[in-house]
Amino acid sequence: MTDTQGMIAGLFLLFALLVYTFWPENVFASQREKTRLDFLEERKEQLYENLRDLNFEYRAGKYPEEDFQVQRAQLEKEAAQLLAEIDHLQQA
Repeated sequence: MTDTQGMIAGLFLLFALLVYTFWPENVFASQREKTRLDFLEERKEQLYENLRDLNFEYRAGKYPEEDFQVQRAQLEKEAAQLLAEIDHLQQA
């Protein structure tokens, strides 16, 4: 292979790599819009995860009793409001 052929092959490979790397995909067109219910379901999972983490850290001794009770009450109140809104949207 001559130097010119090697250079052409290298440039072609570089071009193909750049096209492959930066070619825009139509992923956004195939995604569906999130509804309010989808958002609330995701938030519910986050809240449950936070409650599990809070309980674990309290049992590990990282939270004093008073802070644990306040944090837990806030998370449970938010979860109750969230579940009420989810229930309302599912019935509508």
